[in-house]
Amino acid sequence: MKLKSALKFFGVFPVLLFLAAAVNSSSVNRLSDSSKDSLRFDGEVHLKNIRQLTFGGNNAEAYWSFDSRQLIFQSDWDKINSQGCDQIFKMNADGSPLENGNQYMLVSTGKGRTTCSYFLKNGKIIYASTHAADDKCPATVMFSGGRYVWHIYKSYEIYTADADGRNEKLLIGGEGYDAEATVSPDGKYIVFTSTRSGDLDLWRYNLQTGEYLQLTDTLGYDGGAFFSPDSKQIVWRASRPQNDDAETYKKLLTDGFVEPKALNIYVADIDGKNVRKVTDLPGANWAPFFHPDGKKILFCSNHHSMDKGGRIFDIFMINVDGTGLEKITNSGTFDAFPMFSFDGKKLVWCSNRRADRKPTRDTNVFAADWVE
Repeated sequence: MKLKSALKFFGVFPVLLFLAAAVNSSSVNRLSDSSKDSLRFDGEVHLKNIRQLTFGGNNAEAYWSFDSRQLIFQSDWDKINSQGCDQIFKMNADGSPLENGNQYMLVSTGKGRTTCSYFLKNGKIIYASTHAADDKCPATVMFSGGRYVWHIYKSYEIYTADADGRNEKLLIGGEGYDAEATVSPDGKYIVFTSTRSGDLDLWRYNLQTGEYLQLTDTLGYDGGAFFSPDSKQIVWRASRPQNDDAETYKKLLTDGFVEPKALNIYVADIDGKNVRKVTDLPGANWAPFFHPDGKKILFCSNHHSMDKGGRIFDIFMINVDGTGLEKITNSGTFDAFPMFSFDGKKLVWCSNRRADRKPTRDTNVFAADWVE
């Protein structure tokens, strides 16, 4: 689950929207450092030729195809989605029309709620959906006991389909929540988050053998995992509640919720061994993705805006050993879900930025050339 069902952590979406909507106009009244690159803000030295690819609603978790030509993403934008909750779409990364002549193509069923889509190396797609349980959008709960929460839908299961959305089939299912799936660059594995252990843990699925391997077993929410470029490591976000917080976490999970706070970034080998904590920052640190060199990680964080209520989210870069923290985005709004193209030349992410600097609740997909 990621922007609309939570901070888009899952993949995930409501907290981000809730917080982004609270950003006042003065916080986004900044000037671009280039009149020819109107979507770029001062200090964004790693980004150039920024291109906006969606134009309304909530669009998140946009991820590249293995040939770096297309993007798959989730959206509730009413111009392309009449369902009322997120469905999965694909588009060409350069904004050109698809083979059917349209800019966007629905590739999920159009039923239930969907999240966390990704391309497989063979060109097919995967995504999580609740449609088998109910054609309608499941109820969304944002607060429980005065706490901001994400709903962990037990009806989420992981499906595969052809690139055009046809021949949809169940891949990973069973009792409990199964979502947040991504694919290793070598095409061998899927990593996903599941409650099949009784907690929100990471699991690995072997696409050739169908075998499962549990990768995490420490109390707390483990999710949003991605593979390193060489397919030898994973990076993910995790909470590690202690004492009273642990009891609150377990109670919320029993009720079908998780509170997205106190998240940090971790890395491990792809068998779950050799776990290392990368960040030790306040607030929510999430949506990590490896830099193409495998030595650095991009992630989203609000640690720098905690004195403002944690309402500003930016993308940061950090070395795998936790050193060298660097701020990548500077829009003063919401920037998250970074992913490098597989050729390492471009970055895609989702943001509330606008060329005219006006505040908005819309979260759109943006792509840019990466400047090293």
